[in-house]
Amino acid sequence: MRPFFYILFFSSLTTLSSIAQQRDLVPYVNPLTGTANSTTLTAIKHGAGTEQLANTIPAVGTPFGMTQWTPQTRLTEQKCVAPYYYKDNLFSGFRGTHWLSGSCTQDYGSFTIMPICGAPKTQPNDYATTFSHAGEVATPAYYGITLPQYHLKAEVSATARCSMMQFSFDQDDDCYFIIRPNSDRGKGAVYIDPGQHEISGYNPAYRIYQGQGQPAGFSGYFVVQFEESFEAPRVFHDSTLLEARSMESQPGIGSIVKFKVHKGSILKVRIGTSFTSIAAARENLRAEINHWDFKAVTKAGNDAWNQALNKIIVDGSQEKTKKIFYTALYHTMQHPRLFNDVKGTYPAFSQSYEVKQLATGNYYDDFSMWDIYRAQLPLYEILHPELVNDFVRSLILKGQQGGWLPIFPCWNNYTAAMIGDHAIAFIASAYNKGMRDYDVAAAYRLMRQNAFDTAAPADYQQGKGRRALASYLQYGYVPLEDAVPFAFHNKEQVSRTLEYAFDDYALSTIAKALHKNDDYRALQQRAQNYAHVFDTALGDVNGRYANGSWYKHPNRDQKLFFITEGTPRQYGFYVPQDVPGLIRLTGGAAKFEEALDSLFIKKEYWHGNEPGQQIPFLYNYVNNRAKTAARVREILANEYDEGPGGLCGNDDAGQISAWYVFAAMGFYPVNPVAPEYALTVPSFDRVVIHTGHNTVTTLTTSTQPGVKRNGKPYSALVLRHEDLMKGGAFEIGK
Repeated sequence: MRPFFYILFFSSLTTLSSIAQQRDLVPYVNPLTGTANSTTLTAIKHGAGTEQLANTIPAVGTPFGMTQWTPQTRLTEQKCVAPYYYKDNLFSGFRGTHWLSGSCTQDYGSFTIMPICGAPKTQPNDYATTFSHAGEVATPAYYGITLPQYHLKAEVSATARCSMMQFSFDQDDDCYFIIRPNSDRGKGAVYIDPGQHEISGYNPAYRIYQGQGQPAGFSGYFVVQFEESFEAPRVFHDSTLLEARSMESQPGIGSIVKFKVHKGSILKVRIGTSFTSIAAARENLRAEINHWDFKAVTKAGNDAWNQALNKIIVDGSQEKTKKIFYTALYHTMQHPRLFNDVKGTYPAFSQSYEVKQLATGNYYDDFSMWDIYRAQLPLYEILHPELVNDFVRSLILKGQQGGWLPIFPCWNNYTAAMIGDHAIAFIASAYNKGMRDYDVAAAYRLMRQNAFDTAAPADYQQGKGRRALASYLQYGYVPLEDAVPFAFHNKEQVSRTLEYAFDDYALSTIAKALHKNDDYRALQQRAQNYAHVFDTALGDVNGRYANGSWYKHPNRDQKLFFITEGTPRQYGFYVPQDVPGLIRLTGGAAKFEEALDSLFIKKEYWHGNEPGQQIPFLYNYVNNRAKTAARVREILANEYDEGPGGLCGNDDAGQISAWYVFAAMGFYPVNPVAPEYALTVPSFDRVVIHTGHNTVTTLTTSTQPGVKRNGKPYSALVLRHEDLMKGGAFEIGK
């Protein structure tokens, strides 16, 4: 069995000798950050609609766990609707959720538990009750809320796959517990077993983006066990109550059971979840919570989060800055999601209810890859390399089971969401930084297939293979005539060209290491394709037709159809593989610096859109580290806060938060594939990083110019990954 409470994530923390010696950092985390509309400057200027929502939730769980637990203020699993919003005032239960943190996607396989007192009700609009933020407490390991209408307090804590809830009552009453699978499609089931004090069920998952609405081939399964026996077990669909023990495939289904409670009494519930079966959910629960001690579960969760947060210690600066930092670090540990049971069973990728068995490690899904390859995944290449190896092995398994390396694997399926082919970039990043505990040959075969082969029409329509690869290979860019069908985002040809050029560069680094010389030469040439969409007359990227002519009406500061979620000026700096080449195209170092300046002067920098997040660090490439430090300092101050509106748009599975963690530490992976980072000035007097190599690296700010490592002069612009992982002391001049 995998160990209790998902201990493997913390196995590398040997440099932290005991919990007693660690700092208590959990109080610095505010899980409510990002649950309201963004109040930051660029989000207000550039965001629109859902782009102004960070869409995080006050998730209770463990780092990278299977199921998060959240108070529920919205009922649906529909796209772009998170389970919880700070502005709402109606509580309708605790949800076992698989919401992709900080996204505009959808929940799946979820279910909700709601206590009500008085008369039995089955419609959420009838039993949802008002609450006050003054009556809620949220931490990474615990959430509690007071519900005055029902004279009770509800609390939840969790392990990686399971949860325990505790309900304290303030008066004698008849109280009911409602368990609902949250299917928007009238599917799922509930089963009541009074003899075991248990309710179980499932909620089928459905695909999103490519294959929209098709069955995802697995369900969210759950087992709910009460400490005490219940009365009057019934099932319902919508408002119809039935004297039955099960209900399947009806709209609005659920179960309801009754307890006679007394003032001062406490009722405990424990819940197991799985993606393979009800039996596996029960087994997960037996392995992770085999007792009724709520305080013990909460303490274990609190200790686990403290271990994770103590990987990075920051000193100096204001307490507010530390709160923003550790809240950001918490948000980086929501995804990718653990998908296997304690015994290693998991649903096969892109299959129909087929269960596979792991040989080693753990299997993960929900890779918001267009976002997280930039900084969120590189952060864990520093903090936990073995976890990264698990991620890569998971991607290889997906490619082997589905036939193609997935581009944006979520819901354990192909999605064709967003653009690029960044599973390649992530695997190359891990490989180049020494994480190679996986089948490198299998990984290369899958990556090469994505880069050189076009999927057959039936496979392509299901989201397999690069979008628009044929025209990209023919022209060296994606021409405007190619509308890029069978993609969640159509068109966006210039952005696709830029990102494919980066992915080709990424694969070329592995081809070179593996002596695939023909591939290396071809990919190196393709890595320069970014130049094919750089209009030197415009001084920026521009749309291009198949005959080589340019789009006639470019507006550098307007969102255009050939740019992904942004403008040419914002996206034109996305050449992380060859910044010197981009500088030459722009007209040299002076003009490049002017172009950077203009972006900020015109207030066109949009921090909420990932392809521009490396821009503030590009001043380093024209030897102006002072401007990098100034711009980074402005963004840290203006685009992050500690309140509910303190994230500058969709957190995108932790990428926006990971930017903060890196920048506040004083370095950033401008090119996440390369084993190096652009340096800047840390936000704290002292940063201590406990690396995944069991070494300790300390960065301190200094009044002296330049940078030193272990007392000797060091590059003021670039921090090498090898040096970071070896440990030592860096002094960073302001």
